[in-house]
Amino acid sequence: MSSVDSDAQLYRDLGATPVINAAGNQTVIGGSRPSPAVQEAMTAASRYYVSMDELFQSTGEIIAELLGTEAAFVTPGCGAALALSAAACMSVGSDERMEQLPHTHNIPNQFLFQARQKYHYQRCLTIFGGHVVMVGNQNGTTVEQLEDSITEQTAGIHYYAWGDPEDDIQGLDSLLTIAGRHDLPVTIDAAYQVYPLDTMKSYAQAPNAMIGFGAKYIGACNSTGILCGKKELIQAAYGHSFIGFESGDLETVGRPLKLDRQEVVAVVVALKEWLAMDHDARIADHWRKADHIETSLAGVPHLEIERHVEDNSLSNGVMLIIDEKGAGKTGAQVVDELKAGDPSIWTRARGNRLRIAVAHLIEDEVDIVIDRVRKVLG
Repeated sequence: MSSVDSDAQLYRDLGATPVINAAGNQTVIGGSRPSPAVQEAMTAASRYYVSMDELFQSTGEIIAELLGTEAAFVTPGCGAALALSAAACMSVGSDERMEQLPHTHNIPNQFLFQARQKYHYQRCLTIFGGHVVMVGNQNGTTVEQLEDSITEQTAGIHYYAWGDPEDDIQGLDSLLTIAGRHDLPVTIDAAYQVYPLDTMKSYAQAPNAMIGFGAKYIGACNSTGILCGKKELIQAAYGHSFIGFESGDLETVGRPLKLDRQEVVAVVVALKEWLAMDHDARIADHWRKADHIETSLAGVPHLEIERHVEDNSLSNGVMLIIDEKGAGKTGAQVVDELKAGDPSIWTRARGNRLRIAVAHLIEDEVDIVIDRVRKVLG
């Protein structure tokens, strides 16, 4: 049995199907594949125990310096970063409020959010007692609508950095200006805004804000994230973290959001590696794999192929455009058939367009994907 087969057998022995990741950084299939340097650092970190408070404080300073922001610490994912951000907004500067959460009687707990940006993860703001107030509608949100929505119950303004600026919604600069006029903080979900590097740092350096990143996107563990931003707010969020609960004097809310020392180390090593990486070479390797897939699938009936380019270059690859009538099956059926094999192949699709992301495909997997697509399309 080859090493690849034995690696896959590990999951089979545990009752799970091994997956070839042609979908990108997806939480539901494990999120990331840490580099050898990150894995080695995690192994080394297992040798000794450490004061977790000391480790969080020191690594937070390192992360803050690397990103050019006031303060930072490692969180168990970007979702936790958002939840801790909301808790900080509702309780900063008040020990009484720190301990009162998640009960918000007489505590401002509303977070304004543009209706057109509504998405799955706004729910994270509500975990510790926050309440999301939608402003505007699907046609957009104006400055006046946001200003008129601010009340004594407003704890902050939320922004989802989805990477596609639109004229009908307020961009981050506009929200920061509005928030500044009312002395309100801004919470920013910049989970996957990690490239270009200038983009990542510009979000991290936003004033009077707390910014969450998903560390899986930079090659750390699926279970990790970064929270950074204004020092006063980050310190309040840290007070609500699991180690803030354990090492501080207050009974705060984030005790369930625990991390291990190896995960904290992984984030710092991955971030250093990400910031020093030759990203031109990384992206060139994407196109090498994509070109091989495109060339190998040329001539498959009822199939058109084009390059798929993402602005953040995390899920570059190829787009398969299926003639559903000619092929006798829908894009969704093709996705399901690829997923049904062993190893399972996960992709993403919208209608008859099937995206194969190549960033996480190792060499032998590229040809496996090609062969399976050929078989599924007959």
